[in-house]
Amino acid sequence: MDTSVSVLVVDDHPVFRAGMVTVLEDLADLDVVGQAGDGAGALAEVAALRPDVVLMDLRMPGVGGLEATARITTTHPDTAVIVLTMDEDEDTVFAALRAGARGYLLKEADGDDIRRAILGVARGEAVFGPRVARRVLSFFASAPAHARGAVPFPQLTDREREVLDLLAQGLDNASIARRLILSEKTVRNRVSDVLTKLRARSRAEAVAIARDAGLGG
Repeated sequence: MDTSVSVLVVDDHPVFRAGMVTVLEDLADLDVVGQAGDGAGALAEVAALRPDVVLMDLRMPGVGGLEATARITTTHPDTAVIVLTMDEDEDTVFAALRAGARGYLLKEADGDDIRRAILGVARGEAVFGPRVARRVLSFFASAPAHARGAVPFPQLTDREREVLDLLAQGLDNASIARRLILSEKTVRNRVSDVLTKLRARSRAEAVAIARDAGLGG
């Protein structure tokens, strides 16, 4: 009986995606059943192929990795998602976990590490790369208990909530970047993540939602 774990690879860079498929195809117990170049493609492939595990990039055009992860884990709970990305900041890690990701690896991980992670999440485990695991443990060791109490928009990270509050105050991306000492590109990414998590179709709709919740005052 075939006991291999079926895998879908999702990444918007064709060269990286093809390389990852090649690596996985050479590993025991894994069966690459498909690939996709963006979140929308991932959703379609998961619906058609029902893979055991999805390797998911985050920064992709259109439907991004966070939104795709949230949709997949909601509509196909038997499919586990492992984020495979260059991003290792705490905000992104916890956003992925809130979206339902069962694993989080950096793209520097070697084939054996990726294989172990895939087999682990297929068994129901949560798997983190070493540096990511240290960040997660450090966060929970240092954060005061009250810091994780009830807050508006619990699906947002603290940084995303800061960005949303400043949006609700009427600040543009450049002003938010100066206020939070971030690059404008980072702010654009955070705003995009906020809109995705709030299911807001526009910046204006996100501002309205935030103000209704008391932000921006």
